[in-house]
Amino acid sequence: MILVCDSYRKDLQHPNEFIRGSTLRFLCKLHEPELLEPLMPSIIACLEHRHAYVRRNAVLAIFTIYKSFENLIPDAPELVSHFLEGEQDMACRRNAFLMLLQVDQPRALSYISSCLEQVGSFGDILQLVIVELIYKVCHHSPTERSKFIRCIYNLLNSNSSAVRYEAAGTLVTLSNAPSAIKAAATCYIELIIKESDNNVKLIVLERLSQLREVSVQEKVLEDLVMDILRILAAPDLEVRRKTLALALDLLTTRTVGEGVVFLRKEVGRTHNSIEHDETGKYRQLLVKTLHQCSVKFPEVASSIIPVLAEFLSDQNELAAMDVLLFMREGVQKFSNLVPTIVEKLLEVFPTIRSSKVLRSSIWILGEFVTEKEDVESVLSLVKQCLGELPLVESELRKAAGGEGEADPETKVKTKEEAEKPHVERSQGSRLVTSDGTYATQSAFSMQPLSAKDENVPSLRKILKDGDFFIGAALASSFSKMLRRLSEKKLGKESERNKMEAEVLYIIANIIRFGLSGIPVKSITPDDVERMKVCIRVVGEGNEKISNIFTVRCREALGGMLEEAAEYAATHSKMKKKKKTAVEPDDPIPFLQLLSKNDMVNGDDLFELSLSQAIGFSPKIDLIDFSASKLSKVTQLTGFSDPVYAEAYINVNQFDILLDVLIVNQTNDTLQNCTLELATLGDLKLVERPPSLVLGPHDFTNIRASIKVASTENGVIFGNIVYDVGGAGSDRNVVVMSDIHIDIMDYILPASCTDQEFRSMWAEFEWENKVSVVTSITDLNQYLQHLIKSTNMQCLTPEKAMVGECGFMAATLYAKSIFGEDALANLSIEKAIDNLSAPVTGHIRIRAKSQGMALSLGDKINTSQKRVLPIAEASSGTVISFGPVTSRIVDDDKADEGEL
Repeated sequence: MILVCDSYRKDLQHPNEFIRGSTLRFLCKLHEPELLEPLMPSIIACLEHRHAYVRRNAVLAIFTIYKSFENLIPDAPELVSHFLEGEQDMACRRNAFLMLLQVDQPRALSYISSCLEQVGSFGDILQLVIVELIYKVCHHSPTERSKFIRCIYNLLNSNSSAVRYEAAGTLVTLSNAPSAIKAAATCYIELIIKESDNNVKLIVLERLSQLREVSVQEKVLEDLVMDILRILAAPDLEVRRKTLALALDLLTTRTVGEGVVFLRKEVGRTHNSIEHDETGKYRQLLVKTLHQCSVKFPEVASSIIPVLAEFLSDQNELAAMDVLLFMREGVQKFSNLVPTIVEKLLEVFPTIRSSKVLRSSIWILGEFVTEKEDVESVLSLVKQCLGELPLVESELRKAAGGEGEADPETKVKTKEEAEKPHVERSQGSRLVTSDGTYATQSAFSMQPLSAKDENVPSLRKILKDGDFFIGAALASSFSKMLRRLSEKKLGKESERNKMEAEVLYIIANIIRFGLSGIPVKSITPDDVERMKVCIRVVGEGNEKISNIFTVRCREALGGMLEEAAEYAATHSKMKKKKKTAVEPDDPIPFLQLLSKNDMVNGDDLFELSLSQAIGFSPKIDLIDFSASKLSKVTQLTGFSDPVYAEAYINVNQFDILLDVLIVNQTNDTLQNCTLELATLGDLKLVERPPSLVLGPHDFTNIRASIKVASTENGVIFGNIVYDVGGAGSDRNVVVMSDIHIDIMDYILPASCTDQEFRSMWAEFEWENKVSVVTSITDLNQYLQHLIKSTNMQCLTPEKAMVGECGFMAATLYAKSIFGEDALANLSIEKAIDNLSAPVTGHIRIRAKSQGMALSLGDKINTSQKRVLPIAEASSGTVISFGPVTSRIVDDDKADEGEL
């Protein structure tokens, strides 16, 4: 031991500062007081070394030795305090101050009090420790707040983003004054705007959103809503989505005017910018936000509609449909907006090119146009969008070589122009390259084969493409408008008869055109039947049928909107705010009269953050310990194995912490005992556990951290390898059981609109079809079992599933913490005549990744096995996994084997 101490002493006195610093770092891990005691003079002498690296590690060595063996250096706090007063290097001062913070807070507090005015000039690593000290002091002694609150205010202007973030969080916890809340919120907003990392933006934005949970802080944020909207300059879509949601919740009658003006400018900016996928989604978010603003504040709806009406002719169909949904709800709820919306729809009607948007616009016009002049305008616009009538004859003339509506000048073509090739080669230009050689540069330009398609009116082009559902909508809308004119007797009878004749002529032309074989797809029998019914409604004027068209349809729209509002209120993502009610007989707390224990409010923020970071945050469970903790313990080896092991699996948001208990069940000492782990799936072992020595019947805990990259089933496997002391054989190996990671820890229920669901259903390319094999006999019971076992949310309204019938169809949706979407369509049935018959059917799962679809299918199959009775399961029941996950491809690619 004397030789070892002498070797360490020589290294501590070595002229090379790197050897000194490395030795000091090694001594931090040494826990033998007999070795450390002779080295204390040399360690203390390193505090005066000329190099900062040595002094910094000397402070750490003194800190760790004092914590473990206080008797070796009892005057360490005083020694480090004197060192701190004369030190200039920020890293050394930070380590010294951190030691005083942990072992002698009064000395650290005295040092801070002596240099409060100079804290702003300190380095960021020292400022972070100072913020932590101020928080802890004020947390345990609230009377000290007034002394240090100004220092926290000054740190809000620090050059370091980390210091400003921590200072703002500390300021919010120490003071509820409006000025403090405003300063902290402003600091958060500036951090979000200036930081380039999207993860940092999302974290700070989440902290900013948490300020709304207190009513006093929410009132301060309401005045900063325009500053919050500045965050929309960030390019990330998720940041914009959360910003718009926060701003919408903070809008009041005082700020809604300015907020709407700002959002209108943002909408105009996206309209003039370069079109790409993110721009269209952002425009859709803005439209939805303006829609919700108008519902929440009806007085601003009239200023929003003219701006949004321009997007009906936009190429982004989703944004245009959102605008129409907003207009449909606006005309139904606010009668004063009907003239404005009808006028805007008539104005943009000829420029709409999308079939769905045009069909919805026709429906709104047919439902809410009541004046004779407006009906004539709609009829004129439809005739303009249809082009030359009759449709069949005009198309046959064009096919035969005539131009129909084209100008006579464009009909005359010389033979040379007709035979002119469509591909023209531009005159080549002769260039000289860098090495002196000649090169010829030329370009090919492709001329359009025909400009006929560009001149075809919108409604005519849609009909030529085979979409005759718009024809049925057109017939139904005209029937409503004409029946209202007849019931109210608006205009002369001859004028009404003329309009009816024109409408019947248009409907007849559409039916004939659909049956002629000219369009790409023929008209369906349903559309033909619908248009024939509309012809009878217009021609006969039956009162009962007219009442259905003119009254009942409007009532159905109102009922649908009310049900949608109820569904949104029930399945809202936002948690209801808990308002603290003060009872009349509640005591009033006075700060001067409170005891020290009463002044300690809440948990320690820094300790709570640290415990959450390492995966041991205290959680209040409403269920018993055995159902929550012990259910996550997995036995890895058998009781008869030489080494027994079991693991507690703690799943955090993006990582898994394994706490493995290893027990030596032999009478031998196990040397180099190593826990070897490997993973399958998107799991990654962060750091391999170190080797250790286990005495006879000894035990230890080993922790391993595993990162998770996506939502799919993962497997952790491995073994325990060890040597037996004194044995000459090879290493011994104990194989451990596999640990299966449940994806339900990463899937959360979510909601989306029907349009978004259909869009994702058509976009996602991986589908998994799972057969339903269960002993459950009730359709609703099986649906609830599926929701519980998959953490998915049912998007089908409860009213749609009320009643007893032999079948059920429902849609489910969930979202992972990694942003992955999961869709499911449930189609089940049972025999009506046999009440004890089990539910049968299948579940179709669609996801963007194959792993997500497979994992959900495995989870459903596992849950179905647990439901089966023991007798049935033991008799050889096979749980079908349907066809193996298949990739959805187009029909023209199916022959190429892309399945």
